[in-house]
Parts: sequence; structure tokens; C-alpha cells
Amino acid sequence: MSVTAAKGFAAGAVRSGIRKDRLDLALVRSLVPATGAGMFTVNRVQAAPVVVSREHLERAQPQAIVANSGVANAATGAGGVDDARATAAAVAAKLGLEPEQVLVLSTGVIGAPLPLDVVLAGIEQISLGENGGDDAAEAIRTTDTHAKQSVAHGAGFTVGGMAKGSGMIHPCLATMLAVVTTDYPLEPGEAIEFLRPAVDASFNAITVDGECSTNDTVLLLANGASGVARTPASDEDFALCLRTVCADLAKQIVVDGEGATILAEIAVRGAGSDGEARAIAERIATSPLVKTALHGHDANWGRIAAAAGSAKFDGGFAALDPDRLTIVVDGVPVLVAGVPSGDEPVLTNGHCAIEVDLALGDGAASYLTTDLSYDYVRINAEYRS
Repeated sequence: MSVTAAKGFAAGAVRSGIRKDRLDLALVRSLVPATGAGMFTVNRVQAAPVVVSREHLERAQPQAIVANSGVANAATGAGGVDDARATAAAVAAKLGLEPEQVLVLSTGVIGAPLPLDVVLAGIEQISLGENGGDDAAEAIRTTDTHAKQSVAHGAGFTVGGMAKGSGMIHPCLATMLAVVTTDYPLEPGEAIEFLRPAVDASFNAITVDGECSTNDTVLLLANGASGVARTPASDEDFALCLRTVCADLAKQIVVDGEGATILAEIAVRGAGSDGEARAIAERIATSPLVKTALHGHDANWGRIAAAAGSAKFDGGFAALDPDRLTIVVDGVPVLVAGVPSGDEPVLTNGHCAIEVDLALGDGAASYLTTDLSYDYVRINAEYRS
């Protein structure tokens, strides 16, 4: 269940020394010619590996991905970009590729220089194999409590993926790295058309702490090694499998949110448009008052209503009529057409479903979030110490 689940992919990882006594450097490659695409953070402070990977995708089809944890190589100036390029060049030399065919991922502390000598030595030590996906997924972890992997099988093909992410999670994208591989055949330039909607419905619809990172990247490699014949029906099947893997990895990220004890699934319907529904869902998902109430197992629906009513959209506020607003928490209607029901659920099981109906139109959206806990503060207060 990894990035090597699909045919024609190999991976591996080593303890290079960036981090103490942990796998910290991973390599994934297609064993046959592949095509691919990537989506990246919209943060204006973009890490060196993001800059370099964007450049490489414009020049060539990706065949390999190298990723390190422990150091983000972000806010490191021109030297950081040089280090990311040198990393790609070392992988290319090892695998017999051109540097532009290698994409680079980094995650960890912002502002720290990449220990290039350690990385280059580690690249030489990596052995690739079809069973190396588990180690690769382990090597990209930072504050994650466990590796995150997923796989989906279509009619004659496979989609597999790995991701990391736990804190600094918020679109666009969440603070995470994700690599998805498939043996389904795609032509150059097609991968992004499948990847974009899958990411928008998954990694771009989650939050833990409302913080957008510098290194966020989702990459897709497709090598056609399955030999399956493409049809419109198989394309739909592939799109569904890709969405399934992305959604599963995104949910794993939220469940493993730093200090999280509650997974909250927010569904907004009846909005004037899908955009307004998404704005309201995101506002509820990022509200510190909603998130702290979740941590206290308190179904404080007034905080949900207040957050919904303050959602910004298109230069103003999303449309909301309080006399039409209905809120349901864990299946219990707490506000019905603007009138409190007097009923409240008991939040005890680590999961909370929040449903909001605006009764204004057909717009709908969903979002995943977590509670905000004491441990979240502790983990991030101690992050560099």
C-alpha cells in the first residue's frame, strides 16, 4: 500500500544524517518512461524545492522524485535554490536521467540551510526496490505520528500514494508533501487535468491550524506500465481512483493533526453558490472558537453560526439569512430555521459531523478540520527546541 503499488515504480530511503537515527531521505522513480504534473503552495514565500520543481516541470516530464525531511530549505535565498538543483543533479547522475527529470521535495524547519554534503552522500546510499515504498513514506515524516499511505485499484490499473502532514495545515495547499503514482497511461500534459480536481476536493479542503506553508507540493507520476487500453470509461475510473487516494491521504493528515483529538467533518449546503458554501465551510473549520469548543466536547453551535455569518466572499460576505439557517451537530438539529431546538449532542467519540443548511440555493461544499488542543501549542512551542 504505497507509491510502489502500481507497476513500474521503485522507491527507497536512508538515514542520511539530516535527522538523528531516523529515515530522512527518500527516492521514488518510474522504471519506465513516465509523464506527470504537480500542484504547489500559493504562499508568496516559496521554498527552493518548490521553485526548482516548478522549473523542471516546465522543461521535462518527471521520472523521479527525491524528498528529505528535517530541513525545509525555505527562506534560504539563492544558495537554497542552488542546493535544490544540486540535489536533483545528483539523483539524475545516479539514475541516468537529466536533472530536469527529477523533482525535489523538502520538509522541516524553515530558514535552516540544507546540509548538502549529507544529502548528496545519502543519495548515493539509497537502494531502490519495489518494496521500498514503506521506507519512503516513513522518511518524509516530521511531526507526523505515523506514515500515511493509500492505494486504489481500477480495472487493470493501480493508483498509490504517500503523504506527510500534521501541522501548518491549510489550503492552498495544506502543509504537506504528497506523491501519487499510477500505471495508468496518460499523455504529456494530461496529468494536471486529472490532478487539479482531485487536489481541490481533498488537500485543498482540509485545515488543522489555518497556516499555509512554504513547501506544499502534490506530485503525480503516470507511466502506463499497466498496459490497459484507455477509453472514456477507464478515464472516469482513473479519475475516481485518483480522487479516492487523494481524499484518503488528506483525511489521514487531518486525523493526525498536531495534538488533535477530534476529526470534524463540515458540510455546507443550500448556499447561493458553491464558492459561498466553501467560504462558509472554511470559516467554520478555521474558527479558533469552534475548534476549542470541539476540544472541550462542547457542541457550542452559537460559535458555528457566528463563524458562518462572518465568512468573507468576493470582496464582501457570503450570503446568509439567520432566519433560514439550520445547524445539525452529530445528527442532532440544534438550530432549525433560525430557532434553537434546545437539544444538544454529547461529543465523546473523537468525531463530529457539522451540517449547515442556508436554504438559499444549491451551493454545497465540505471541509475537514480538527480541534485545537493544549498539545498543539506544546508541540509548536517546542518545535525548534
